[in-house]
Amino acid sequence: MEQKIKARGALTRAVSKLRSEKKRVVFTNGCFDILHAGHIAYLRKARKLGDALVVALNSDSSVRAIKGKTRPINKEADRALVLSALYFVDYVTIFADPTPERLIKALKPDVLVKGADWKAKYIVGADFVKSHGGKVVRIPFIKGYSTTSVLKEIGK
Repeated sequence: MEQKIKARGALTRAVSKLRSEKKRVVFTNGCFDILHAGHIAYLRKARKLGDALVVALNSDSSVRAIKGKTRPINKEADRALVLSALYFVDYVTIFADPTPERLIKALKPDVLVKGADWKAKYIVGADFVKSHGGKVVRIPFIKGYSTTSVLKEIGK
């Protein structure tokens, strides 16, 4: 599992190898703080869009900036380990930038995936991916599944 977790340089080399093998690379990103059934469905659908799925995981500091000081619940190393245990996830990397744009530009994925709650015009890296012949796919979430709703249930 841990061999799936890659720093940026090692991930770039791994993706280059996939390209040399004519593999289609799918990229998505997110916090994935408390993994739930909605995440699993989303990631499985993303993986079906290509030959390898790269998941870029927001660092703890970027999650705090996005979600507030009480998040994340799970540390980045633990979130990365959990994601790497999923058979349909090929690589996991942690990024601390405000957005995954630099990573997307370094990896040049064939498919960029986000949840359908993101309007197409706001998906970071979409224009870049399309500019080199890739595509952007928005996957609908399963209603009622979110880390926020899980935390509300725990609080009851």
